[in-house]
Amino acid sequence: MQLQLEAGYESMEGGVCAAAGFSANGCNCGLNPDKNKNDLGMIYSGRLCNAAAVYTSNRVKGAPILVTKKNLEATGGKARAVIVNSKNANTCNADGEQKAWRMCELAAGQLRIKPEEVVVASTGVIGQVLPIEPVESHIAQLAAGLAPEHHEAAATAIMTTDTVKKEAAVSFELNGRTCHLGGMAKGSGMIHPDMATTLNFITTDAAVSAALLQKALRDTVKVTYNCLSIDGDTSTNDMVLVLANGAAGNEEVSEEGPAYEILKKALYLVLLNLTRMLAADGEGASKLLECRCTGAPDFETAVTAAKSVISSSLVKCAMSGADANCGRILCAIGYSGAQLDVGRIDVELASAKGRILVCRDGNGIAFSEEAAAEILSEDEIAIHVSLNQGSASATAWGCDMTYDYVKINADYRS
Repeated sequence: MQLQLEAGYESMEGGVCAAAGFSANGCNCGLNPDKNKNDLGMIYSGRLCNAAAVYTSNRVKGAPILVTKKNLEATGGKARAVIVNSKNANTCNADGEQKAWRMCELAAGQLRIKPEEVVVASTGVIGQVLPIEPVESHIAQLAAGLAPEHHEAAATAIMTTDTVKKEAAVSFELNGRTCHLGGMAKGSGMIHPDMATTLNFITTDAAVSAALLQKALRDTVKVTYNCLSIDGDTSTNDMVLVLANGAAGNEEVSEEGPAYEILKKALYLVLLNLTRMLAADGEGASKLLECRCTGAPDFETAVTAAKSVISSSLVKCAMSGADANCGRILCAIGYSGAQLDVGRIDVELASAKGRILVCRDGNGIAFSEEAAAEILSEDEIAIHVSLNQGSASATAWGCDMTYDYVKINADYRS
């Protein structure tokens, strides 16, 4: 997938290690019986980092989130490392926090840092006890292999039903210094966030205060991860973490202004592209869906309508079958809760094959079914909704729903 960028920002390789001073690694410790698949990952910064994080809004939260929140509170928002496993979520377990803390201790022992300076995360099956022995027996190997070039090993270690790794990074100028910001993400199903989604680890060598880093993350999540839905289920282990180590040597960004906006845009571009990758790799998906809602009276109205469209099971199925059914789109907008005059809505469908108007002033219109089917045969589909009731806009991302989604989730634990 080609990255969407803006002037002044250049794409680069390296993912979570694109920023100076970061290294990573991944290995198979035995949690995943397939020895060809990594299930344990680590990220490390030689310098203490300012950290910012957002977590799932689900009242059932994984033990790693509870431990991570305690660690960041204890350090005043500082961290130096991440230890993460896949295959087991370590959630709804009586010994969950004990195991999560043990993972922090193991990582800290190898890296010679404080356990509180470690962020811990897990993903996988919920409600199954996490065996700690595989982590204990492989932590030395994992830490010994830390290197910037091993970012892919870490990116694959967090995959569950993902079919591809997800990495993005950009370089940009900040106060006369070249800075870098990049990251990795995982997620394919159980995605319908109300804060963030999946597991996402972002790093930057820019110097920025913890307070502004947290503000930038919260604001950016609202227009990226919060606008993503695969299947309507909000995970128990969702986390987005940003680490900033200041290795680029720029003057610390400590107040809002031009420098802050440049940094925030870099964060937006990386999260935007990771969001698109997550949507395109939805469980069983064959098409990336993007709903662009314009002409709204305010952002909340626009995003509410856009998210409702890409969350609709009927819209997702229609897009899977290349069926230009505008009725399903209007229906989803109608029950979204957004206060709108439906008699002013226009809907247009588009892809690399062209564009076609299917609704004007809230009513379906005649169009070529053959042309529409050709447009909807592409693997990236845009749904343009013009509300014609203001100047605000928002975009939401999702995917189509195929038979494979049921197959994947019918035997997920096996």
